[in-house]
Amino acid sequence: MITVTNPHRFLLIQTAFIGDVILATALLEELHRRMPEAEIDMLVRRGNEGLLANHPLLNEVLVWDKKGAGGAFGKYSSLRKLLSLIRDRQYDVILNLQRFGTTGLLTALSNARVTVGFKKNPFSRWFTYAVDHRIEPGIHEVDRNAALLEPLELPNWRARRTRPRLYPSPADYAAVQPYQTGPYCCIAPTSVWFTKQYPLFKWADVIGKLPDDQTVYLLGAPSDAAICDELIRLVPGRAVVNLAGKLSLLASAALLEGAQMNYVNDSAPLHLCSAVNAPTTAVFCSTVPEFGFGPLADTSRIAQTPYLLECRPCNLHGRAKCPLGHFLCATTVEL
Repeated sequence: MITVTNPHRFLLIQTAFIGDVILATALLEELHRRMPEAEIDMLVRRGNEGLLANHPLLNEVLVWDKKGAGGAFGKYSSLRKLLSLIRDRQYDVILNLQRFGTTGLLTALSNARVTVGFKKNPFSRWFTYAVDHRIEPGIHEVDRNAALLEPLELPNWRARRTRPRLYPSPADYAAVQPYQTGPYCCIAPTSVWFTKQYPLFKWADVIGKLPDDQTVYLLGAPSDAAICDELIRLVPGRAVVNLAGKLSLLASAALLEGAQMNYVNDSAPLHLCSAVNAPTTAVFCSTVPEFGFGPLADTSRIAQTPYLLECRPCNLHGRAKCPLGHFLCATTVEL
């Protein structure tokens, strides 16, 4: 048991993608709530550290350059240095939120006093505690992550779910203030996976139904700018502004927070909304909310096909194209 009278150093490991890091902050919040004197670090992949800039609950953010210079050799050279760093930190507890071998190896070799991870991790037999990773209706990803705390028997347990949370800085809020002179909504029209992306012509229909006095801001990465431009061409005469690649992740969160509504796919912007309690309409195409990645904001709704499609869900993460060619899971969704 980890006791309140004996403060500990914790490391949370989540080196996957943006949305995964955002959802991991719920565990960070819950750990701090139950053990406020604990010193907490977090390990993320390079490129995601900006999400945690100036985070008030974190002592340090460790960064792993997964790609590394020099291909596979560079990647594993970086891994060796990271392992040495983690050992030097002498963590009391490591919580591994991932099910992949590389971070499992880091955890197993960390020399931490207590290690906790999921049973599905190939190195879980060398963890102090291994817990079930449950994908079933009613279990959100933040619930799965929170289960990692159960073996520690921390005080102040409660049944209520803890939401993820990000902390945009005053500079982030100032960066988006020029866009907040009137009523607006945000649309994040893209996804890394084609089958998780609501079609552009459907987004154009959504924009056409919005009030004329409402400005629409399109959000995304720099690589999404061309697609956002294409969407703008589908809605001539509407006040639509392409901000893809122009805002940091935390500035984007600040903009989402002030919107009348935010329209997103099953992708990272959905979780940005949850982390600042921003109103959310989440479109699920080939994936389903039952996977545990639905919106958590107070004002939120899910849009998905009303039809029972035998092919849906076709994959946990999405695909590069519809395997059957019809993409009915997306084209039959109405907002």
